[in-house]
Amino acid sequence: MSTKSTTTATADYGAKDIQVLEGLDPVRKRPGMYIGSTGLAGLHHLIWEVVDNSVDEAMAGHCDRIGVTLLADGSCRVDDNGRGIPVDPYPSGPHKGKSAAEVVLTVLHAGGKFGGEGYKVSGGLHGVGVSVVNALSKRVHLQIDRGGKRHEMEFVDGGKPTGKISVVGDTPGRGRKNGTSVTFLPDPTIFASEGTEFVARTVLERLQTMAFLNRGLEIAFKDERPGREQEVTFQYKGGIVDFVKHLNQSKEALFSKVAHYEDEDEGQMLDIALQWNTGYHEGIHGYANGISTIEGGMHVEGFKTALTSVVNKYAKNRGLLKEKDDNLLGEDIREGITAIISVKLSEPQFEGQTKAKLGNVSMRSFVQKVTNERLAEWLDENPTEANKIVKKAQAAAQARVAAKNARNAVRRKTALAGAGMPDKLKDCTSGNPDESEIFIVEGDSAGGTALDARDPRTQAILPIRGKILNVERARLDKMLKNNEVTALVTAIGGGVGDEFDAAKARYHKIIILADADVDGSHIRTLLLTFFFRQMRPLVEAGYVYIAQPPLYSTEIGKEKIYLKDDLAKNRFLEEHPNHKKEFQRLKGLGEMDWEELRSTTMSDATRTLLQVTVEEAALADEVMGVLMGDDVESRKHFIQTNAKDVRFLDI
Repeated sequence: MSTKSTTTATADYGAKDIQVLEGLDPVRKRPGMYIGSTGLAGLHHLIWEVVDNSVDEAMAGHCDRIGVTLLADGSCRVDDNGRGIPVDPYPSGPHKGKSAAEVVLTVLHAGGKFGGEGYKVSGGLHGVGVSVVNALSKRVHLQIDRGGKRHEMEFVDGGKPTGKISVVGDTPGRGRKNGTSVTFLPDPTIFASEGTEFVARTVLERLQTMAFLNRGLEIAFKDERPGREQEVTFQYKGGIVDFVKHLNQSKEALFSKVAHYEDEDEGQMLDIALQWNTGYHEGIHGYANGISTIEGGMHVEGFKTALTSVVNKYAKNRGLLKEKDDNLLGEDIREGITAIISVKLSEPQFEGQTKAKLGNVSMRSFVQKVTNERLAEWLDENPTEANKIVKKAQAAAQARVAAKNARNAVRRKTALAGAGMPDKLKDCTSGNPDESEIFIVEGDSAGGTALDARDPRTQAILPIRGKILNVERARLDKMLKNNEVTALVTAIGGGVGDEFDAAKARYHKIIILADADVDGSHIRTLLLTFFFRQMRPLVEAGYVYIAQPPLYSTEIGKEKIYLKDDLAKNRFLEEHPNHKKEFQRLKGLGEMDWEELRSTTMSDATRTLLQVTVEEAALADEVMGVLMGDDVESRKHFIQTNAKDVRFLDI
């Protein structure tokens, strides 16, 4: 660009260039800012926004039943028996005279969460919830029961009211006096990338968690879509005690009791439940005002600090640890723990828009103080269970030392090998992790094809032979004796286990390249289990991907067309109803020549990669335990109940 044109552009830049987005326009202009993405995660976020409002009513003590229905026309209805959104005219300001309900649905940052009188605790802090849903919907139908009267209002095309709110009659029936029902149809132009079809399993998982966290709250789910009809109701009298039992169901509990304590002080509440299992993984899941804090925060910090102190003090007092012995480390004590740390507070400070981490310092000292007192009491009252906890922690400490020696052995071995990389790794020439990728390829023959198909500057190839060790059932010291595992650890860099540092990873794309058959799926799952358990920051940073080699090929004229799966094949047949050529099923990577592999699976310009994310850590933990653990019945049940959402089962 020349200097002249730059100067002119700057000189002309004035008030006319400043765009003011009115009403709900900002949401439609930048939906990702409000719901995270316009893919499936963002689509389901619309349901969470409406459900969270109903849950806030429940937390305030005004609602004991929430209904979520996926309707046959693709819309979703959320109803509750809370107080009902106020319908009286707004008292002042630019919205004077409009009903409060209309303001809540059409104005960002309007709601009952700000003044402190409507709700003492609430998940929806930004006040953008239901108005965002309205902005991103083709149609919204609002129904409010208050004072024995039923009020209704319609919005279309991104939140435009079709008229004023009006009374349509008396509240029907004798049961529910008050309540709110919101029915919305997502706008397909906003969610064009992955469509507007809700996934029942995704909705059920979130609703079940909300029911666990709100003891006694009934949440009824209904799917009315043809061929998918089902009804499920969640209600847990035991609350988070039931949650812990549920998470440990697919594992073997160390003992049957669940430690549980609650407390409240100056607007802060905590509800904590914990139990150990015989496994090796730590499962501590934090929630603040019902929101999953997947990055932890002050409440989790306070719990961990107190847990370490309490168990060590108990072990010393009971002579299980001698005075001269080293204290048990926190990681030793937390091996095999399943804990839910649920806190509620009136002014939560969430770090980041995603609300992934709680920042309130006062909550750390509150949780720490209460845990120090109440958990110490529980250990004293339950000596059999307490002794098992200490013994397990001592075994973990011994394994930690063995794992450290094994790690050092791996380091020494690689240092002696000169360059320090596994022989089978064919590295890329770039030393910049941002642009470097490593393909983990099943089998040496496919590895050879991938080697020919790669871009040697940015793409590394690591062939692994057969199925790697199932890390769900092994401690780190055993893992590091496995050749395939040590090759992965050395090639990726950044360490392994608790000391893993994603910032030191040598590649920012770790791509699993396996066949599209059953064996390939098993290898993918084993590798994902390894990354989730031993290199979790890698998954959280978004560095782990699954390559998606096509399942079918066919020809149009002289051009070869590749189709990812049955869904793509069916879509192709709809678009080409007169297509007569056969479909070749590509069973293995070894069947493709290097040019095919490059164009379909490895070339940045033409491939499809699936990024692996961890949105709900408790859920991911449970799924990994079910799929890779010892409980066959749990695994069978999981596969049967997820069969309808089969496009997600392979992950």
